[in-house]
Amino acid sequence: MPSRRVQGAKPEALFQPPPERQPLPARMRPRTFEEFEGQEHLVGQQGPLRRSVSRGHLTSLLLWGPPGTGKTTLARILAEAVGAEFITLSAVMSGVAEVRGAIATAQERLALNGKRTVLFIDEIHRFNKAQQDALLPHVEDGTVTLIGATTENPYFEVNSALLSRLRVWRLEPLTNEDVGVVIRRAIEDEERGLAGGLGPDGGVALDDEAFEHLVSIAGGDARVALNVLEGAVALAESEDVRNEEGAVTPRLSDIEAAAQQRILQYDRAGDGHYDTVSAFIKSLRGNDADGALYWLASMIAAGEDPRFIARRLIISASEDVGNADPRALQVAVSAAQALDHVGLPEAQYALAQATTYIATAPKSNRSGQAYWAAVGDVDAHGSLPVPMHLRTAANPRMKHHGIGVGYKYPHDYDGADVEQRYLPDALDGKRYYLPTDQGYESTISDRMARRADAREKAREAGRTPKSPFPAPDVPRNSGASVQRKREENRKKLAETEKKDASG
Repeated sequence: MPSRRVQGAKPEALFQPPPERQPLPARMRPRTFEEFEGQEHLVGQQGPLRRSVSRGHLTSLLLWGPPGTGKTTLARILAEAVGAEFITLSAVMSGVAEVRGAIATAQERLALNGKRTVLFIDEIHRFNKAQQDALLPHVEDGTVTLIGATTENPYFEVNSALLSRLRVWRLEPLTNEDVGVVIRRAIEDEERGLAGGLGPDGGVALDDEAFEHLVSIAGGDARVALNVLEGAVALAESEDVRNEEGAVTPRLSDIEAAAQQRILQYDRAGDGHYDTVSAFIKSLRGNDADGALYWLASMIAAGEDPRFIARRLIISASEDVGNADPRALQVAVSAAQALDHVGLPEAQYALAQATTYIATAPKSNRSGQAYWAAVGDVDAHGSLPVPMHLRTAANPRMKHHGIGVGYKYPHDYDGADVEQRYLPDALDGKRYYLPTDQGYESTISDRMARRADAREKAREAGRTPKSPFPAPDVPRNSGASVQRKREENRKKLAETEKKDASG
């Protein structure tokens, strides 16, 4: 019985475009583990995926990594290694109907031929919850072996039910050495590359400078490297640029023209965003101004919202510098204000100034740690009662109930400090803020030590000395009186203006 056609799902094509019509990356797609470059941790001789399929065992999995690292190619190689039919779906082009159709085809193949099906879904993170849920029972019962591919963090983008049925494998960007091997293979391959009939007459050669630049601009993406190489060869061939042996020799300018610009591995909505921001913050925290400036420049060049960068600088100024240098927060906030006033590109100077200031400032996270320690006690004990002497007695008669009684006004005492309890009874004596010896925080630490020493002496003496500096006599409720008179005058002025307007 003929198989029904499944819209959006397709096995490996029997009839592909002729080789001369295929782009270089398609022609050079690796066919075996030996041709596959990079990802040694997965498919090297001792890699878990390679060892698994060598025993005929392949479970559903998810390949997570940047573009051009071989996710689709690896899925094909794995399917072939276990003798399974390979069907592909694009999450961008397919819906639940296509998923169900692919499953039906796999069920039919398994029932009639006993042959396994590997269902490969590219950009699986683009499937919504309903589409992902449609896969669950068939992945679980083994109707298909699902291989998903994603450039996004699957722990955020793939629902937990499906994720629990998949093994996640992380693919890393190719190293420069890996990309170099891919380029050399494309230049030297006579069957599919540029050295035979599919390349220009005389083949292709690259001098060291052009080769190194091509490797550099690829950014760990083999597809980018081969596309740029193919474009540069076409440019050089059109001008008949050849070496002494007659090989087409793309110049550095041809590589640059084909690439247009350096490929920035950065996506404001993806992992590149979070990884780069993480590197920026950790460089600030780690006192590395050079590293912080590099990641700042990367974010600006990639189009990151500069207000986001300014917010991260403000956070770092408090979280990582804190009271070791209180001016860091002022510098960060000023940079954010400068950004609002002048915008880019001029505000890059302010962002760079704040970046270098924070990166080189003394560091202390004790303010934040003290706060979260206090939060822990709030979580553990709830909202504890305010000590009676700290409560406000809005009505003098409340003092008959002990409310507000016993409070000592610190400014009345020597050093504007007097020992009394400010924490709830259950937390008496607890310490949260423990300053370091870094920067200005060492001054704070010394000040706190001096106060503790003065309090100890006051306990031994049985009293705290009063302030030696006389304070002016302030009439009772003088502030309320002034405010009352201000409001009366405002009303009179408003009435006068109303009369003048009507007259």
